[in-house]
Amino acid sequence: MADNTDYPIKKTEGEWQVQLSPDEFRVLRQKGTERPYSNEYNKHYPKSGTYACRACDTPLYNADTKFDSGCGWPAFWDAVPGAVGQRTDSDGYRTEIVCNNCGGHLGHIFKGERFGNPKNERHCVNSVSIRFPKEGEKKVEEGKE
Repeated sequence: MADNTDYPIKKTEGEWQVQLSPDEFRVLRQKGTERPYSNEYNKHYPKSGTYACRACDTPLYNADTKFDSGCGWPAFWDAVPGAVGQRTDSDGYRTEIVCNNCGGHLGHIFKGERFGNPKNERHCVNSVSIRFPKEGEKKVEEGKE
């Protein structure tokens, strides 16, 4: 991952490769994109809870900010404060979103699409970049690492 930002979690790409599955590594570390409509959280709408970074478990998105955008990927209208960073993508057109704790690629943010949410934003996130606690698993707490 060609990124010179100094993230709190520091691991080599080799360490990430050991920790992550091949798909997780391709998306989170190599800025890949998973196929639309065939991912784990596209149609996942819990009433409460928090989605976390799959690489470092940092809380990223609260369930009550998720909405159905019809794009085929999980969509959120806001992130946990300070958890998600934005930077201009290499194509110069889109804005990439990353985990501010480990630098993992999450997807892209789009603004002004008029979905009617409070921030007029769509965080288009790869399911493989996030996780949501399964029933009986310890819940992710917003603002906790």
